Order: sequence, then C-alpha cells, then structure tokens
Amino acid sequence: MQVFFIIAILLVFYTYIGYGILLYILILVKRVFAPAVPKVFGDQELPTCTLIVAAFNEQDFIEEKINNTLALNYPAGKLQLIFVTDGSTDRTPEIVSRYQQIHLMHSADRKGKIAAVHRAMESVDTDLVVFTDANTFLNADALFHLCKHYADERVGGVAGEKKVYADKHADATAGEGIYWKYESKLKEWDSELHTVVGAAGELYSIRRSLYQPVPKNSILDDFMISMRIAEKGYRIKYEPDAFAQETSSANISEELKRKVRIGAGGIQSVIWLKSLMNPFRDPILTFQYISHRVLRWTLTPLALIAAYLTNVLIIAQYGGNIYYTLFLLQTLFYLMALCGFWLEKRKIRLKILFIPYYFCMMNYAVVAGTLRFFKGKQSAVWEKAIRK
Repeated sequence: MQVFFIIAILLVFYTYIGYGILLYILILVKRVFAPAVPKVFGDQELPTCTLIVAAFNEQDFIEEKINNTLALNYPAGKLQLIFVTDGSTDRTPEIVSRYQQIHLMHSADRKGKIAAVHRAMESVDTDLVVFTDANTFLNADALFHLCKHYADERVGGVAGEKKVYADKHADATAGEGIYWKYESKLKEWDSELHTVVGAAGELYSIRRSLYQPVPKNSILDDFMISMRIAEKGYRIKYEPDAFAQETSSANISEELKRKVRIGAGGIQSVIWLKSLMNPFRDPILTFQYISHRVLRWTLTPLALIAAYLTNVLIIAQYGGNIYYTLFLLQTLFYLMALCGFWLEKRKIRLKILFIPYYFCMMNYAVVAGTLRFFKGKQSAVWEKAIRK
C-alpha cells in the first residue's frame, strides 16, 4: 500500500513540479556542453507568409481583430491575410468584407474550425502560414519574431506565447493566468532543450510544405497539426516575443467547459500520436511528450485520487506521523479548493483559494473529458467559451 501511495505522490509531483526542475537542469547542462547558436532571418530576408483567422460569430471582436491584424509589421508584399467565417450567422462576414486587404472566405455551412482551416489552406501559396484566433490580439512585431526562425531548416513550426489578461478584479479564473505563465516557461525550456510539445491555437506558425490535414473529428486540431510536424523530425520553436493576448473566461463554468474539451482532445491525441511514445524514433521528444502532455492527460488525475485514498488506508492500517501529516496537507488543499468553489459561486474574490480550485477543476476536467470522449459525446465542432 505504501508503495502505491509513494508512486502516486511522486507522479503528481513530477508532472507539475519535478519535470520543470529536471528540464531546467538539462538546459543548464546543454548550455555548458552544447550552447545554441541561433540562426534567424534579417528583416529583408523574411519569407512570404499568410495569416489565417478562423472566426465563428465573432462580431463583438472581429473589427478590433482586423485593426490589430492590419497594424502588424511585416515587409510589404510578403504578407497575405485570410479570414474564414464559415457558419457565422451574425455580422462577422459583413464586417470582414469591408476590408479589401483581407481575403474573406465564407460558407453558410458550419463544419467546424478544422474544416474551415483546411479550406483556407487550399488557397495558400506562401512559404509560411500563421494561425491565430479571432478573439486574440497580437503585438505589432509578432509575425517578424515568428518567421525569423525559419532560417534554420530544422524548424518546422514556431509557437507564440499566450497571455491571459487579468483585470483588476481577480476572480476564479485568476488561476488561468498563473497556469499560462508556468506553461509559457515550460515551453521556453522545452524549446531550448529540443522542441515545444504542441502549439496553442491562439498563435503559431508552420511551413506550408509541412502542413498535413488532420481528420475532421480532431478535437485539438492545433496541437495535432504541430505535433504531426514534430513527428516528421522537425523542431517546434517557442518565441515569447510573439504573443497573443486574450481575456480570461467569463467565469469558472466557462473555463471548465473549455478544459473538458481539452481533456477529451488530450486523450484523443494520446491515442492518435502513439508513435511519439516510441523512444527509438526521437528519445528526447518522447521524454518531453510523455512528461509534459501524456501524464497530465492520463495517469496524473487518477494519481491524485489514488494518493488520497491510499493515504487513508495506510493511516487506518499502520498509522504513522508522516502519513497523518501528508493526509492533513492533502485535506487542507482540497478544503481550500472547496472554499474557492463556494466563494466563486458568491462572486467573492480571494485568489489564494481560487488557485487550488483551478488546479482541482483542471484535473477533474481531464477525467470528465476522457469519459466524454469514450462515450462519443465530444463534438469536434468548437464551442467557444464566453470571455470577459
């Protein structure tokens, strides 16, 4: 029983803390024995690029997104803009059509984001493609910072940074901003060691020649597109100076809806990307993929449950001060999460309690998403979370 308890505790620790520590140690070693020599394009050498925005019923954001897009810095004549508004029933297509600089693609049929992206890709003839969401806003030099890395022929994709805007009234979604800050640091270290393990749809780029359509029922299409490129042996770089900023989810219920979808997409990706767990293909990528993604989407949420239950059984059978202490610490953590839940329902804002709540919600969402996936209830058609 003690063995199972220790394994569960170590698994949780490694997934959320230990991997980051180990990754940083490996980077320090690499900096000493194999320092990186960046290979980047200058301003006038940048390749041609197409920016694709898939927008569904985004009339509240789309004009601001267009203005943000038109303000991006990139060499004249090297940038094309495509906005796909398939299935939109509001004024989104009408608003986009006012701008001659943008190629509008619209179909009345709603087949999902990935179908819209596939359709847009058929008309792309530039060297690079940048994908970004309709409700995120990029810094002016984002495209330059993304595209400069393609001077290195080993680079197949470049992921930007996602920033979650937190207003002065921190609420239950305060955990989202903290989570993404930690995720961004892990991505930075992943990239320095070998490759980023998947790109987020808010902002990423790829070589057009490496684009491989993913199945229409793909839930995490952005992750799948980028990991298919890594699967071919190319690196996915991380560029923190190219960032996409968005507001947090309107409330924890909306964030939970988004996380459950990610949980369902996570287990789907683990099944579809089995080859990445073969250490004989690319041992470093396998190490990163399992440590950063697979454990979070499979074993670790179950390990949290196992750690608590085995702790109770050990105390009942053997006692022991250390086990009592660990049990009290676990119980305190979950009580803080419950308090965070209770306060969120009453719109009382106390960040120290919402962070445990967000952590528990995130792991619950993985389990719920996995069950949804195996029951066949998770649609690949994106249902966006309401944001502030």
